[in-house]
Amino acid sequence: MSIFQTSRELPASPEVVFAAVSDPQRLARWWGPEGFTNTFHTFEFRPGGEWKFTMHGPNGANYPNESEFSEIVANTRVVVRHLSQPTFVLTITLSPSDGRTRVSWVQAFDDPAVAAAVRHIVEPSNEQNLDRLALEVGSYPKAPPSSI
Repeated sequence: MSIFQTSRELPASPEVVFAAVSDPQRLARWWGPEGFTNTFHTFEFRPGGEWKFTMHGPNGANYPNESEFSEIVANTRVVVRHLSQPTFVLTITLSPSDGRTRVSWVQAFDDPAVAAAVRHIVEPSNEQNLDRLALEVGSYPKAPPSSI
């Protein structure tokens, strides 16, 4: 198994950060590397729920994605199994930190050869994802009520 991990402290509460992950309209705005946009087809934010979407690259290419939400703990953790190639499990953990949130982003690939082949894409993309999440939560001072 190969693991890529990064973390970031964001100037928002875990509730505000979780709201940016659990709301499909907000998630579509920040998910993915810089320059990418998303069209969500299915978003069932519950354990076992499907998440199907197309990422649109800045070069005009479309990247279909299929995932499943494996675990959701409101304001604390979201685990996503990416079922499309390359397969991996992404664990996003939110920890309170002096009125802020430490976001831990851990992406685990079962196949080390696949992980090595995509490392040059995954590492900067994960940082860009967190950059975009930071911008998203910075524009929302309060979290809406959670349905989880």
